[in-house]
Amino acid sequence: MHSADCLFCRIIKREIPAKVAAENELVFAFHDVNPQAPVHILIVPKTHFESVNDLNNDLSSYLAPMTIMAKELASQNGIANSGYRIVLNTGKDAGQSVFHLHMHLLGGRHMAWPPG
Repeated sequence: MHSADCLFCRIIKREIPAKVAAENELVFAFHDVNPQAPVHILIVPKTHFESVNDLNNDLSSYLAPMTIMAKELASQNGIANSGYRIVLNTGKDAGQSVFHLHMHLLGGRHMAWPPG
């Protein structure tokens, strides 16, 4: 199910162009247009869920495929051994700006802790 006014749903349906990184039956990945690291890929479920707050049995079946895709993309982009960060922002205070569940894969540079 898609949301007609959701930016990421429109990217998944290819109504809005994006540099696609990977895709399978459940998950879609594309490069962030405002990268915060040399590698910055967004990984989203093809089904519209607003955030982790929508977590239920349906959504939980997407989290493992999203994480596996992140691991595969980290390897393909040469950051698996040097290290990478996977981030899920939930809500405005956490920095979520598009309300379609998405995972950020970030790598290719040193990252400080704590973030934010």
